[in-house]
Amino acid sequence: MKQLPDTIRLAYIIAVILLITFVIFIVLIVVLYNKRQLFFIQQQQLKEAEHQNQLLQKELEKQKVLEQERERISHDMHDDLGAGISALKLQAEFLKQKAEDDDLQSDIDELLKTSEEMNISMREMLWSLNSGNDTLGSFIDYAILYTGNFLKKTKIVLLSECEDITAETPLSTEMRRNLFLCLKEAVNNVYKHSHADTLKLSFSQEENNFSMRISDNGIGIQDDLPKGNGLRNMKRRMNELSGECHISSEKPGTCLLFKILI
Repeated sequence: MKQLPDTIRLAYIIAVILLITFVIFIVLIVVLYNKRQLFFIQQQQLKEAEHQNQLLQKELEKQKVLEQERERISHDMHDDLGAGISALKLQAEFLKQKAEDDDLQSDIDELLKTSEEMNISMREMLWSLNSGNDTLGSFIDYAILYTGNFLKKTKIVLLSECEDITAETPLSTEMRRNLFLCLKEAVNNVYKHSHADTLKLSFSQEENNFSMRISDNGIGIQDDLPKGNGLRNMKRRMNELSGECHISSEKPGTCLLFKILI
């Protein structure tokens, strides 16, 4: 086999070198392009992260302003409304001591009852406005305190128990308010309809699942009676929290179970 002439061999070698150089050049271009694209993507992600951080900072500032406004309203209510209700109650008690007419004393008793109810409602609003109460432990403490105060003039004995509760678990104002209103309605129903002599509050937590159970030893719920607005409102409030509300009759009594994710 004849060897190729030197000029052809040289041209062949040069062509191979040029081809290899071209391939290396293309590879370098692709690598540089990919690096540039990666750098561009990283810059975009960094800008997006900075933007999200700015939005988060603004949201935190809004939350702080809202909390400060809640605290201001709470203090104003305590100082102004609280003092006014206390003065009204004091004046009514003073008038009752001076009144001799039975009808007038009865009217003053109604006034004293109304002022006490206003005072209780104001304390509830103050508790709901105070951002320092946005924890599970605070809610449970207030729920037991409220129920005890509500039942202290009745013959119903209050029992309570807590299981695996982490008191510092955050609880939003909306959750706290709706849970309390459900508790308030349930306790009122026990007092008005159950004919029970014992009411038990049970609170339990399993990771992010919180349960509140209100049970009594009364006559239970009769199946042939229509459900009242109170029961419907409790179910609606729990639906708003993406939670659950279960009502069942026991032997004896009734059990209401509320479950939410916290």
